[in-house]
Amino acid sequence: MASSPFPSLRGQLLVSTPSLHDPSFRHTVVLVGEHTPDGALGVILNRPLKLRVEEGIPQLAPLVEPGALLFEGGPVHPTSPVLLAEFREGWAPDLPVFGRVGFLTGEVSEQVLPGIERARVYAGYAGWGDGQLEGELAEGAWVLDPARVGDLFADDPEGLWRQVLLRKGPGFEEMARVPFDPRMN
Repeated sequence: MASSPFPSLRGQLLVSTPSLHDPSFRHTVVLVGEHTPDGALGVILNRPLKLRVEEGIPQLAPLVEPGALLFEGGPVHPTSPVLLAEFREGWAPDLPVFGRVGFLTGEVSEQVLPGIERARVYAGYAGWGDGQLEGELAEGAWVLDPARVGDLFADDPEGLWRQVLLRKGPGFEEMARVPFDPRMN
């Protein structure tokens, strides 16, 4: 009997449930950018920092809108920039995620500017080792939802966690009302 292919979660959103108390991921929405049998990586979409890209990572400022905020991408390598972009037709990311969305890796030059529809810059990323994410899913720490381009570039990124849970339907309304600090309920 042939084994089934690995069910990659690339392009999925991980929406933290109230049972996930780790402050690094409490009330987060993570875009899974890569998922293999060896582990997974992604970026937290809903944690803008109070720092503009031109202040924190000036070399990447030409690739985003003027005044764009830098985002906390996750606890792994928090001083390393990660660029997530939606690309114009005919251009391709270094690490495709879904559709015309993906990551640019390594040194990013202004030569890619004509190919970028829109982009966000993250400080660090989220990462899981072999079987770690699968274990967290089995424990109910995350809810899955297919990513949409609008999620990645939401006008209200801090409201994204609640928004994604509400669009999943009536069974998630109560979860969406749980405050960041349950003692404030």
